[in-house]
Amino acid sequence: MHPGTFAEITPDKPAVVMHTSGLSLSYGELDRLSLQVGGLLRASSLGVGGHLAFQAHNSPEFFELLWGAHRSGVIYTAISTRLGAEETAYIVRDCGATVVAVSADLHEGLSLLTGAVADVPHRFAVGAVGTAESAEMVGADGAAGSRPGWASWAESVAAHPAVPLDSPAGDDMLYSSGTTGRPKGVTRDLTGASVEEADALTRLCQLVFGFDQSTRYLSPAPLYHAAPLRFTRAVHRVGGTVVQMERFEPDQFLAAVEQHGITHTQMVPTMFVRLLKLPEEVRRRYDLSSLRTVIHAAAPCPIPVKRQMIEWWGEIIWEYYAGTEGNGLVLASAHDWLAHPGTVGRPLAGSVHIVDDNGQELPPGTAGTVYFGGGGDFRYHNDPEKTADAHDARGWSTIGDIGYVDTEGWLYLTDRKAYMIISGGVNIYPQEAENILVLHPKVADVAVVGAPNEEMGEEVKAVVQPVEWGEAGPELEAELIAYCRDRLAHYKCPRTVDFDPALPRHPTGKLYKRLVQDRYWQGTARAGQS
Repeated sequence: MHPGTFAEITPDKPAVVMHTSGLSLSYGELDRLSLQVGGLLRASSLGVGGHLAFQAHNSPEFFELLWGAHRSGVIYTAISTRLGAEETAYIVRDCGATVVAVSADLHEGLSLLTGAVADVPHRFAVGAVGTAESAEMVGADGAAGSRPGWASWAESVAAHPAVPLDSPAGDDMLYSSGTTGRPKGVTRDLTGASVEEADALTRLCQLVFGFDQSTRYLSPAPLYHAAPLRFTRAVHRVGGTVVQMERFEPDQFLAAVEQHGITHTQMVPTMFVRLLKLPEEVRRRYDLSSLRTVIHAAAPCPIPVKRQMIEWWGEIIWEYYAGTEGNGLVLASAHDWLAHPGTVGRPLAGSVHIVDDNGQELPPGTAGTVYFGGGGDFRYHNDPEKTADAHDARGWSTIGDIGYVDTEGWLYLTDRKAYMIISGGVNIYPQEAENILVLHPKVADVAVVGAPNEEMGEEVKAVVQPVEWGEAGPELEAELIAYCRDRLAHYKCPRTVDFDPALPRHPTGKLYKRLVQDRYWQGTARAGQS
C-alpha cells in the first residue's frame, strides 16, 4: 500500500493539498515523482539501507522526498527547518547521509551550510515553496535558482524516468528535538518488508481511527516531526487526502476543517489551548460537523482543557502516548478519558511498568519512571551509552517520562524526569503548575522551571508570556501566584514570576524548556544538562 496503488485506481484524486497556497499533488503525480526521486537516489549511489537527509518546508516536495526514499528502501532523516546551519550539519554528518536536500531559502540561500556539508557527495537545493523569496529563486519550471555547490532538486528529479524499483520499504530515522543537548537519531533495523505491506501504524489508523479512502486528514504541524510524518504516510497508504497547513494558526485551522470537509486530524494540547482562547464568536463561526476523529499526543493535556474540547467537539477525541522511539503505545478514547480524567491511556502495544531510581517496580498510584516492556526495539544512533541508559536488565525501555498507573492499569503522566524540581528535598513536577497557569485568561503561554535557591536548593519559578505585554509586572505576578495557590498546594506553586514576550516553542507545540531553565543556571554545572 503506497501512492502507486492509488495512482492506478484514482490517479486524479488529490494526495496532498496545501491549505494556504492551494498547491497540490494528485496520486498520479505523487506516484510519478516518487519513482523519479527513487531513480535520482539510485543514480546518486544510494542503495537499499543508504541514508538521505532532507530539510524541507511543509510543501509538496516534502512528500516527494518521503515517498521516493520510502519506496527505494532508503533510510531518511527529516531535519527541523528551525535548526541553524551548524545544528543541521551536525545531523547530516551524524546520520551518515551521502545525499542531502535542503530548501533553497534556508541558511541564507544555503551559503551558511555549503562548507559544513562539503564532504557530502550529493547536495540538492529544493525550491522554496510559498515564500516571498521563492518568486526570485524559482523559475517557471520550478527549479531552484543557482546555488554554488548545490544541484537543482527539480531539474535533477525531472531528468530521471518514473521506473518502478524492486526494493523493500525504507524507514525514517528521526532525531530528538535537542532540548536536552545534542539531538540523537532513533534508529531501527530495516525489516525487509515490502512497501506493499501495511505497517503497524497504518493498521492502527484503519482499525481504531477509521482511516480509509474517504479520509481527509488535516495536518497542522511541521512534517519533520515524527507524528505528522508517520500519520500522513499512513493516510497515503490507505488512499486518503492530506490537507497540510504551512503553519498552525487557530482560526485558519477551523477554516480548513470547514473548507476541506476534514474528517481526521492530529493535534497537541498547545493547539487546544490556542483554539479555546479564540473569541466565542470566532469558535462558533465555522462548521466542524465533518470531523469524525481527532487524535492528540506529545504532552499531558490539562484536564479542564481536554474537558472543554470534548464539550465543544463531542466524544471524537482520542489520546495516545508514545515516543519517536516506538517502544510502546497507550491509547484512550474520549469515553475512556471521561471515566478516568487525566489518563493518557492503557497499553495497546507493550506493557507499562513504573520504576523507581533503584530499578524496583512501584505499586499503583506511586509516581516513577515510565518503562515499556514487550514493545518495539530501538537504538540511539552513535550513542551506545544513551541506548544502554534507556534500557534495563529486564529488557524494558524508557524515554524518560514520569507517571503512575491506577489499579485498572490506566497510565497518567506527571512530567519529564529531567524537569523535576527538588526543593528542600521534596519532588515537585512543574507540569502541575503549568496546567493551572495556562488556563488564566491573561496568560498566553507559561513554563515552570526550577531556579537556584541558596536555602532550598531549588525554587519554583514561572516564566509567563502574557496575552497583553503591557500587563506584565508585579500586579500580574501576584495575581498569578494567588490563582495557582487557590488550586494547588502552595509548595508546588511559583514563588516568583518572570515575564517573556515569547517562550521558545517548537512549531509542534513542544516547549524548549531547557532554554528557559538555563537562563537561571548559567555558570553552573547544571546549565544545559537537564
